[in-house]
Amino acid sequence: MERSNNNNHIFQNKNERELEKGVGIEIYSTPGFSGISAIYKKRYKDFIVKEITRTGQTLEISGYDTTISFSEDSKDKYTTFNLVKINIDTFGAIRMISRALNIHPNLIEVAGLKDKRSISVQKASIKGNHVEKLKKLKLKDIFFRGITPTRKPVKLGSNRGNHFIITLRNIEKEVNEEKRIKALFNELHTRGFPNYYGLQRFGTFRPNSHIIGRFIIEGEYQKAYEEFVLATYSTELPQSQLVREKLKKSGDLEKAYNSFPESLNYERDMIKYLLDNPRDYEGAINHLPNYLIKILISSFQSYLFNKMLSLRHKYGKSLCKPIKGDVFVILDDVNGNITQIKYTYGGLYDKFLREANNLNRARIVIPLIGYNTNLDDFPLMKSLLLEILDKEQITAEIFNNKLLYTYEFKGSFRPIIVKPLGLKILEYTEDDIYQNKNKLKIEFSLQKGSYATMLLREIIK
Repeated sequence: MERSNNNNHIFQNKNERELEKGVGIEIYSTPGFSGISAIYKKRYKDFIVKEITRTGQTLEISGYDTTISFSEDSKDKYTTFNLVKINIDTFGAIRMISRALNIHPNLIEVAGLKDKRSISVQKASIKGNHVEKLKKLKLKDIFFRGITPTRKPVKLGSNRGNHFIITLRNIEKEVNEEKRIKALFNELHTRGFPNYYGLQRFGTFRPNSHIIGRFIIEGEYQKAYEEFVLATYSTELPQSQLVREKLKKSGDLEKAYNSFPESLNYERDMIKYLLDNPRDYEGAINHLPNYLIKILISSFQSYLFNKMLSLRHKYGKSLCKPIKGDVFVILDDVNGNITQIKYTYGGLYDKFLREANNLNRARIVIPLIGYNTNLDDFPLMKSLLLEILDKEQITAEIFNNKLLYTYEFKGSFRPIIVKPLGLKILEYTEDDIYQNKNKLKIEFSLQKGSYATMLLREIIK
């Protein structure tokens, strides 16, 4: 259980399950299956993520080079490429590239955010002609493949999904263990798992991006700054806790700027801004890159989604079978992603919707609240959301905030379950790291926006 006092957040057990509860992740879709008690991401090589493009192409780590030149006659405006990174988070890679090219980070676009502790490949683009510079650019653990001039940039969410190859380790050797794992995989293939936003969305070691996002929307910029810079979490590095505590007690910004490690670069940027602009907390927050502010606001949106999903289950409402007032979205024929075609269950189309659901052609969805969301369009979930807002002491007027317009949070919806594609065992053998233990290598794909860690959560429990 988390305890918070004077911006000190203490987790008793410091494990993922405890942190997950703080961001609304509470239930399993396969409670009848016990976990295999494994660990993942022991090595970054154990977690390989390959983006699947809108056309269905799975990007490869070892890509290709191009000889295509930038041409204004062809109306080329962007340099698009496959970004390969090793054990670096997406924002960190963007910062390194922007510094090397001496450009603003906002000029770099990516289709999706990938796990830090991994080997990943994803589409990215930079405004302007950077073809030759990228060909020559050498950065540690960052590689550029398939560099191509394009007319349009890569957009966040423009990918179809992601393909994963993951190795789980330190598994106890049990009789019929592989058979039990296959039975669990069959259940996950049939039932799917809760489509939660994973810890990565909120911060793996400091799960507070949703808190900061809420303060920003509410215009509480000093509180947003204090949560971002001063709040300590027992799950973060001791050095980080120490420098935050010292600044909290002394208020000495100049000393803090010199003592905060380079890894806390966003904190350092805000501290430097406040040194030059005393007590301008709104300016300090707005000094952050646009993409980061957007992620913070989105995290608050994601938190409400997670809470609604868990509360639905708490009240005994199925995640798989529709209830009157549920909203269904039809999946497209080609990609299997959700469309904008919505139906409310409890009317003329119920038989059709049940059949579509059974044939894996439709999904029950929960709203992602934005300025254009009409809660009356989601009859069942409206009452749950209002209950959550009341408990969190949040007024519904927060969704009319101008920042939601500025950062284009119009509002959308998200399926409450996701079904893994091609989930299978690639290898179940003796672990080469942990003595007298087994390792499990698996492969699967997920639709865009869904988290592999939430599938692993069902397997490990």
